[in-house]
Amino acid sequence: MSYRTWGLIFALVGTLAFSFRPILIKLSYAAHPVSPVTLLFLRMTLSVPFFLAVGWWLRHQEPRLTGRDWAAVAALGFLGYYLASFLDFLGLQYVGAGVGRLIMFLYPTLVLLLSFLFLHKVPSTRQIIALVLSYAGIALVVSHQVSAEDRWFVVGALLVFGGALAYAVYLVAGSQVVKRVGSMRFTAYSMAVSTVPAVIQFFILEQPALALDLPSQVWLYVFLLATFITVLPVFLQAEALRRIGANEFALIGAVGPASAAVMSAVALDEPFTATQALGAALVIAGVLLISLKRS
Repeated sequence: MSYRTWGLIFALVGTLAFSFRPILIKLSYAAHPVSPVTLLFLRMTLSVPFFLAVGWWLRHQEPRLTGRDWAAVAALGFLGYYLASFLDFLGLQYVGAGVGRLIMFLYPTLVLLLSFLFLHKVPSTRQIIALVLSYAGIALVVSHQVSAEDRWFVVGALLVFGGALAYAVYLVAGSQVVKRVGSMRFTAYSMAVSTVPAVIQFFILEQPALALDLPSQVWLYVFLLATFITVLPVFLQAEALRRIGANEFALIGAVGPASAAVMSAVALDEPFTATQALGAALVIAGVLLISLKRS
């Protein structure tokens, strides 16, 4: 197969793997009363050896990191990988996996809004239409549960949205750092650094002996979450971006929310109504309008 074909395969596999993340989190919550703090701790500590190994392998890559670079990596890792993930884990206690993935998929629209507010980049007419489509779609998706006055659903949706916002801030603030450090090295270092607050939080808030007394089913979910759903797709998608570029990658990335909605309906028996399907289509269309660059 060609260089580009492998890039397309990497992008698709990475996107589908990421789509399984909310499914595994929801399955873990259903199998045992495990807390988000414990689940995030296990995900980070089980995946960090892989990122440390990649970081060590790339240790001689140029340019050498300065103290300022390390500070930026640490701050962005905290924001983009620890805080965004923790808010997502918290929110998924109260919202479905499909809805949660769709809300997280809003991060490109948040990048656009943040760029307007802080970098004074005025959105084009096309981008404004994309924003309207995306948020109209989200309103459709959540409307039936909000109208039922499900307060915890609203709390969960806001937490997941907070995670998407944290990730968007990370992308806006980190764009220049990634260019200097390199995407693979930046990902490895920032993921490794973001493990530290997850570990500290776990030992402060949980009793390790009790928290880690989990059934084998949860351990299996956590292992899959840390390896095949965290480590593998991170590097697959980085390589896919290098091979096929951001435009085609964005098209394939749109498969994510749709696949998560279908998988959550099958694996978790979550409802997937025609209204939700229409809302999801609007969100995906809006995000693609923002993500795809004109020829």
